[in-house]
Amino acid sequence: MNSHDQHGGHHEQHAHGTQEIGRNAGASGAEAPAIRENSSEPGDHGHHGHEWHGGHGDHVAQFRRLFWVNLLIALPVVATSGMFAMIIGYEVPGWARWIAPLLGTVMYVWGGRPFLTGAVSELKSRTPGMMLLIGLAITVAFLASWGASLGILHHELEFWWELALLIVIMLLGHWLEMRSLAQTTSALDSLAALLPDEAERIDGDEITKVSPADLHKGDIVIVRPGASIPADGRIIDGRADIDESMLTGESRAVSRGQGDQVTAGTVATDSGLRVEVTATGDDTALAGIRKLVTDAQASSSRAQRLADRAAAWLFWFALGAAVITALVWTLFGMPDDAVIRTITVLVIACPHALGLAIPLVVSIATERAARAGVLVKDRLALESMRGIDAVLFDKTGTLTRGEPTVTGVASADGWSEDDVLALAASAEADSEHPLAKAIVRAARAFPRATGFSSSPAVGVTATVDGHEIRVGGPRLLDEIAADEIPNAADWRSEGAIILHVVRDGQVIGGLKLADEVRAESRAAVDALQKRGVEVVMITGDAEAVAQAVAGELGIQRVFAGVRPEDKSAKVAELQGEGKKVAMVGDGVNDAPALAQAEVGIAIGAGTDVAIASAGVILASDDPRSVVSVIELSQASYRKMTQNLWWAAGYNLISVPLAAGVLAPVGFVLPMSVGAVLMSLSTIVVALNAQALRRLDLRPDRVS
Repeated sequence: MNSHDQHGGHHEQHAHGTQEIGRNAGASGAEAPAIRENSSEPGDHGHHGHEWHGGHGDHVAQFRRLFWVNLLIALPVVATSGMFAMIIGYEVPGWARWIAPLLGTVMYVWGGRPFLTGAVSELKSRTPGMMLLIGLAITVAFLASWGASLGILHHELEFWWELALLIVIMLLGHWLEMRSLAQTTSALDSLAALLPDEAERIDGDEITKVSPADLHKGDIVIVRPGASIPADGRIIDGRADIDESMLTGESRAVSRGQGDQVTAGTVATDSGLRVEVTATGDDTALAGIRKLVTDAQASSSRAQRLADRAAAWLFWFALGAAVITALVWTLFGMPDDAVIRTITVLVIACPHALGLAIPLVVSIATERAARAGVLVKDRLALESMRGIDAVLFDKTGTLTRGEPTVTGVASADGWSEDDVLALAASAEADSEHPLAKAIVRAARAFPRATGFSSSPAVGVTATVDGHEIRVGGPRLLDEIAADEIPNAADWRSEGAIILHVVRDGQVIGGLKLADEVRAESRAAVDALQKRGVEVVMITGDAEAVAQAVAGELGIQRVFAGVRPEDKSAKVAELQGEGKKVAMVGDGVNDAPALAQAEVGIAIGAGTDVAIASAGVILASDDPRSVVSVIELSQASYRKMTQNLWWAAGYNLISVPLAAGVLAPVGFVLPMSVGAVLMSLSTIVVALNAQALRRLDLRPDRVS
């Protein structure tokens, strides 16, 4: 059966019945018996999904509190530190000489606890890294500072101010890291809070108020106008404009009617609905998004792993340099200098800047991504985007809107195109078929019809102003023994659906319907091609349809007639040509291909469980966001590597100087100078990361 026949056949299935029951569900709810309360305990009620709270949010609060309190403690520690006073040029009063040791001890025990605990864990697992390096440095600084304060060690080994700054900077880095991971979780908590405290479930002849957590698949619930939908479901009665902005980021409400799927947490803005629950618990869209967030938090990026490896290398580098320093200075008969130089090496080796290099960039990149409507499920996927040289777009729902639209109207002599479209809309007004809806949307105004009916595989019939109006495919023309309009051949070559409009047995025109190309798609394709990225389109549609869309968008390579299960093979084919592929799909039937690609990008907010196979999810349907993801990937990775090189480079230079490698020529890096340079390196890393804030990722500026 061709597309024309399908239209006629569908009319019989969808035309009748829906208008009779599709009334305001809120009104129908009012006809039901009095509402009774559920007998569950009061404590059973509450927002569904509150079990999601905690986790990273608790860590954020912990590190935020630790940072601010330790920052306040650090101020008097630094101010009363003898070495800091000597560097700046003032003397610490005698009564204040024990402030730095006492408060510094508080900072070491309390503020340094997360790092000391982590260091012990790394020692037990024999995987030295950032925590062990930090723990070693603050412990050496703590012990050396007490030795200097008690007069046991040289006064140059008083590091109270350096210990305080080190702990504060590391707490700041971990706070930023936890905050970046918790941002999406916080958004989900807000999303869960949008769910109603109660749902109105239809139980026989009664309406019962229950907690959304008590709903089961198959339950029927009433959603009042302006209320939130309590669970994922399918509309069985009513039509309403649904506010889905909390999921999609789109501010415009979307019309949903009988048979359409709706998602928990979205709002029926103007009318009531009756909804059959189709998913609860872990099967809901919100739970699916929660899983994405969990995966994202568990994922680690190449840059983060590089930072961990750098910390491990620096640990062994610092330990080796300290041992060599102690041996060399002792062999030269200067044991006191050996102690000073060795301790100085171990303290200077602590990665102030390295501790901020990745967390600060991740925090800012996460913020920029969120502003652009991008949910990064896997950091590795974001980093991989910078090397992508081919983007494979699924056509339907990605480059196109995924719904039929009237793209052409032809009229016979004596009739205008507006008249043809208006009469067709009148005849189709009572039909729920997608093609009928497209015709009604396209017509600005049309007269009211009566006597609506539909005929299998033929079309619809209605009476308008006393004239019989029929709309249908080729079987309608066969039935009335009429020829198709002249434009039909050209439209058919483009793969369009063709419907004819007949008035009192005479063909007065035709309609061309096709899946409308998104206005933003051409800009997305052009922008990618300008960046040297090959754009490829894949679709299950016929070659003619695919080539028509590809021609309109300027896409040179097309895979047409591809079955959903074969899409991943096409991704593999591109990879076999040596290309790094990003697959962009709307999440429907695209899961294998999204998983096969180097980067899978689900477009349209992830209301489909298939987005679990994607590494990046775009909150909107705008394909230009793919360009934004590439730009964010390139910029954030560039900043990460710059910061890592700067942070590690400082240590590679300062540690040998602190060890006294230039002592034979009369230069030994003073501890005070090394500490100042260390702080400056941290400032440079922070300022370099802040440059990411200038990155504009809004899709509408892509050209």
